[in-house]
Amino acid sequence: MTALERVQATLAGTHRDRLANQPLLMSFAVAHHGVPYWEYVSDYRVLVAAQLRAAEDFGVDVVTCCSDAWREASDLGAELTYYDHEPPGCTRPLLTERADLVKLQPVEPEAGPRMIDRILAVSDLADALRGQVEVDGWVEGPVSQATNLRGLTDFMLDTKDDPGFVDDLMDWVTDLEIAFARAQIRAGADVVGVGDAASSLLPPAFYEAHVVPRIQRLVAAIHDSGARVRLHVCGDTTHLLPYFADLHADIIEIDSLVDLAAARQRLGADVTLLGNLNPVAAVQDGSPDTIVEGLRACYEVTGPRYIVGAGCEIPAATPPQNLMALAEFARSVS
Repeated sequence: MTALERVQATLAGTHRDRLANQPLLMSFAVAHHGVPYWEYVSDYRVLVAAQLRAAEDFGVDVVTCCSDAWREASDLGAELTYYDHEPPGCTRPLLTERADLVKLQPVEPEAGPRMIDRILAVSDLADALRGQVEVDGWVEGPVSQATNLRGLTDFMLDTKDDPGFVDDLMDWVTDLEIAFARAQIRAGADVVGVGDAASSLLPPAFYEAHVVPRIQRLVAAIHDSGARVRLHVCGDTTHLLPYFADLHADIIEIDSLVDLAAARQRLGADVTLLGNLNPVAAVQDGSPDTIVEGLRACYEVTGPRYIVGAGCEIPAATPPQNLMALAEFARSVS
C-alpha cells in the first residue's frame, strides 16, 4: 500500500495495512540535513533534498513544502530577516494603515520569487516520489495571512474597530491563497496544508461570522482543483472546535493544548484527526516507550480515522530514535 492509498483508506475509515505517519517536519528536517534555515527556505532544491532524506530515514508518509509563513507576504513586498536556526521574520508589516490595502497589488504565484520556489519544490517532490509518499503543499489561512500583512496587534484591534476592513482584507488574501494553492496542485501537490494559527486567538462568534466562510471558500477551491486539505491551527482551539467540522477539511491537526477526546466528540466520528502529542514534552523530551504509549492513548480515543503525528512541528533537537518511534507505532497498528 502506498502512502497515498493509506491516507485514502484512513479518510474512508476502512481497513489498511497500518496507520499513516505524518509528523510535520520543518526545523527537524533542516537540522537532520545539516543546512542553515535560510538556505532551506531560499532554495527549493535544498528543501527537496532535506524532505526526501527525512522521509526515507524516518518512515514518514508525507513530505511537506511548509517552511515559513512569509512566502506570499515577501512576494508582495514585505521585508524579511533570515536566520541560521529558525524561520525568517518580518521586520515591518506592509499595511501600516488600513488605507494601504487599496494600494496592495496582487502577485501571480508563478511570478513571485518565493512562491515559485515553493511551487518548484512541489514539482520536484512529486516527480521524485510518484505517488509513493504524499506531497504536501502549503498556504496561509485568511487570518494568518491577514496578520502577516497587517501585524497581529493591529489586526486584532481592527476586528473590534473596523470589521468591514477585516472582511475586505481576508477576502483579498483568500483570493491570493486560492491562486497559490491551485498553482501547487498543478505542480503535483496531493494535499494542501492551510496554516491559520492566529485564528486560535479569535472569539467564537467572530470566527463563525468572518472566518468560516472564507476558509470554506479556500477549501472548496482546493477540492475543486483535485487535492485534499490539511487544516493546521496552532494553539488552544477548543472554543473553535464546533466550527471546524463545517470547514470540510479532510484532515484536522489537533494541537496538544486541546483534549483529543473532546475534539473527537465535537467533530464527530467521520473527521480524520492528526496529532496530538506535545512536540516538546512528549516527543523531544520523551522516550520511544513513552511516545508509543502516548500515541496508543491518542488512537484509543480517536478510532480508525486517525493519523500519527504531534500537536505541531517536530522540534529540531528531537532525538532520532524518538521520531522513529512514531513510525514504529504506525506500523504496529493494522
